[in-house]
Amino acid sequence: MEKFYSCEQIAERYGVKLTTVWAWIRTQRLSAVKVGKQYRVTAEALLAFERNNTTVISDDANKD
Repeated sequence: MEKFYSCEQIAERYGVKLTTVWAWIRTQRLSAVKVGKQYRVTAEALLAFERNNTTVISDDANKD
């Protein structure tokens, strides 16, 4: 069975407020499953979220 994370765990992992995690879910940036009154996020959905929100800095940006 796949591991699920609570919104609180995700907020702690990324150093953001709980309301930010809820906003990511509400705007469909982060996929979640609603269980009762709480959202749960799979490890796979977290990896997809990280891939979709990764910033790559080019070598040109580092030249000063």
